[in-house]
Amino acid sequence: MTQGFLPPPAVTVGGRTSIEVATLPCGIRLVTERMADVRSVAIGFWVGTGSRDEPVAHRGASHFLEHLLFKGTPRRSASAIAEAFDEVGGDSNAYTTKEYTVFYCRLLAEHVMLALDILSDIIWDPALRPDDVDSERSVILDEILMHADEPADVVVERWNAALFPGHPLGRDVLGSAETVAALTASEIRSFFEAHYRARNIVVSAAGDCDHDALARAIEERFTGRSDGGPAERTPPEREPEPLVVVRRPTEQAHLALGARSVSRFDERRWAYAVLNHVLGGGLSSRLFQKVREQRGLAYSIFSERASYADTGSMGVLAGTAPEHINEVLRIISAEIELLAEEGISARELAIAKGNLRAETLLASEDSGARMSRIGAALLLHGEVLAIDEVLARIDGVGLDDVREAARAFATTPRTLAVVGPFDVEALDLAPLGLVGHAS
Repeated sequence: MTQGFLPPPAVTVGGRTSIEVATLPCGIRLVTERMADVRSVAIGFWVGTGSRDEPVAHRGASHFLEHLLFKGTPRRSASAIAEAFDEVGGDSNAYTTKEYTVFYCRLLAEHVMLALDILSDIIWDPALRPDDVDSERSVILDEILMHADEPADVVVERWNAALFPGHPLGRDVLGSAETVAALTASEIRSFFEAHYRARNIVVSAAGDCDHDALARAIEERFTGRSDGGPAERTPPEREPEPLVVVRRPTEQAHLALGARSVSRFDERRWAYAVLNHVLGGGLSSRLFQKVREQRGLAYSIFSERASYADTGSMGVLAGTAPEHINEVLRIISAEIELLAEEGISARELAIAKGNLRAETLLASEDSGARMSRIGAALLLHGEVLAIDEVLARIDGVGLDDVREAARAFATTPRTLAVVGPFDVEALDLAPLGLVGHAS
């Protein structure tokens, strides 16, 4: 604990916003957004470590820790933590991604110090008892089996593995049954001690909160280590694998087709966001209209993007009847090529911008959403853009920007993953220009 704390000067982000950012003496970065018209507070501890930061033998350690931290501390049992939040009507949870892990709660502003007490306790001094490790191991193994039973999850997992072969970004966040079964309590504690340090953590809060009061409270409760920092990361080196086919006796064929894309620091990400919406990001998107509405070939078809520190991905996911798989693939591939050749129309640009603008604003309607936005921004980008600045970046995207992004996407080597009741020989790969292997 740091004694004699005086909060450092906070940096107010933007001209009219109530967002404030500061680095506390212990090393934690704090970002808050005051919302004058609410009576709740959402607060989150953002740890800059995810599945890509795990040693190969310890795959799944980040997600394992996510489960274990709520199992209690030397001062609080798991049931005591649950009762404390239930008593004040609070909502607490956690989740793990490839590059970070988040522990958060949302409750009435009058109970914010209770939230800080509990979150600080589990972040700095989790019990990590061997018995809890063993019991939670069974839960996670069941979770892995549940995902393995879902072909829509399997196709995404295999697509990522082929897109980033031999790289941590290609691994599933849950880890494998083998690595989770082998992880020991001491190995999990060593992973915790290496990564859960102040300079690798952002605390974000939004709602009826006071920045300086939170800064003092966090510093008073800090009992962790201030040394260390974010893990060193290396970008993918191997080329993507073009094709993987998983034979399953499913009623539907599930597919994922896409390519590597830009990182979260690349200014082209705004144009890719527009491109993604036009391709398959909304009800008016080209693929939804052509594949589902006009042809009736799929119930679910959409595109999505992911951005990481040094790379990214963009792909189309769909589920269709096995006999329609080649037709759906041809439509997807043809639409990608058409976007590269002709770009998008002014009307499509207006629709995409309007949708992204509304999505941004609607996602900021409650304290939980705002806490997530500012926490992720500070942890992942090192800065927090005001909402108006985000909208200005979206509005600044032009037709030429989107066409350039479409050309880059179309000319980047593609990866296809398919899960369904057939072998690779059933696929017409000539229009896609793909060769590969089945498993």
